Amino acid sequence: MRNDQQEFKAARFIKEIGRGQKGARSISREEARELYTAMLDGRVSDIELGALLLAMRIKGESVDELAGFLEAAHDSFAPLPAPGGDYAPVLIPSYNGSRKLPNLTPLLALLLAREGVPVLVHGVTVDPGRITTAEILAELGVPASATSADVAAAFAAHRPAFMPITALAPKLAHMLSLRAILGVRNSTHTLVKILQPFDGPALRLVSYTHPEYLQTLSEYFMLDAGAGRGDAFLMRGTEGETVANPHRGQQIDWFNRGVRTLLAERDAPTDELAELPEGRDAAGTAAWIEAVLRGEAPVPAPIAGQVAHCVAAARSIRAGSVPSA
Repeated sequence: MRNDQQEFKAARFIKEIGRGQKGARSISREEARELYTAMLDGRVSDIELGALLLAMRIKGESVDELAGFLEAAHDSFAPLPAPGGDYAPVLIPSYNGSRKLPNLTPLLALLLAREGVPVLVHGVTVDPGRITTAEILAELGVPASATSADVAAAFAAHRPAFMPITALAPKLAHMLSLRAILGVRNSTHTLVKILQPFDGPALRLVSYTHPEYLQTLSEYFMLDAGAGRGDAFLMRGTEGETVANPHRGQQIDWFNRGVRTLLAERDAPTDELAELPEGRDAAGTAAWIEAVLRGEAPVPAPIAGQVAHCVAAARSIRAGSVPSA
């Protein structure tokens, strides 16, 4: 993604972050914003871009770097109009899919939409070896939204909207695509999970996989509290997805106006498993989700609890009040 703008010299940043896990130094928030803007604009040479992505993966992002990168990310695409109504929109990033358990992110989205909550799922459409949320939603008759008008139409029809990252933020989609070349994920895979693309407050459902990101993301959401972007729920992912594990609900931390609250504790170990579809293929999962929505199969308790928390928070964000935990 090169263009004819002036090339950005990144050597001074590589020198700081590329000294290995122990010797590397973080850059400032302003420098991170400047650097990531140039990366998104295609003004960094291919060799420097690869060096930056790999160096940052080894070092890990600081909170200031994450904040600067995300500012640049938000500046790279037009925001979506925030919907009206009684609830702030809920954002569900879906960039992992599932390999072992059935992917129940679509169930979460549909249950929230049934409660009248505007729900935007954004993510990838395919991922080799995984069943993506987009594939299951397609089986359920939920089309991909290409424009903000499509998203608004879905909300008006009380349906969840799914917007591929290629439509929502094309420059970020390009950065994600570099995984196929480099063989590893990069900082953009973290950024897309904490995007807030609306022009008004929303509730972000955010998951982490590696334990160190619990600390980093927690500090970021405390820092982000005054940005007017709404609240965030943070939990360990279910195979990287932000839906509660159907067998054993995860801890959920809620970040509201600079206050962190333990919203839900992790369920105790149990030998009792939730009723789930037999396979994990898209068609079979979609059919089972439809049965759940018809009341023919129970909603797994951890997911029902997650829905209730989301509904309460979305209402409180819209009302400007603080929900009880």
